Amino acid sequence: MSVQGASAGGGHDDIDFSTFVISLGRNAAMQLDPSSKSFNLALAKQTIDILAMIEQKTAGNLTTEEADLLREILFQSRLAWREASRGTG
Repeated sequence: MSVQGASAGGGHDDIDFSTFVISLGRNAAMQLDPSSKSFNLALAKQTIDILAMIEQKTAGNLTTEEADLLREILFQSRLAWREASRGTG
């Protein structure tokens, strides 16, 4: 399933579940990067919590590939958050 949305260029690009999850994962990565203007541990935690909620709410409704992608992005994001939070304490 994909949804059409406006792209930055004013056209339309298809977005699917995997693209959506990857986008959230990238947001979390930027929020966890101390060299980024977007660095914000609290916001990163919120993004990770959103990914976890999506994992819970979609359990049993995803393809194997989608479930694996979500699980991996969630794992990597949690690991990065732990490392980033240790660096600020």
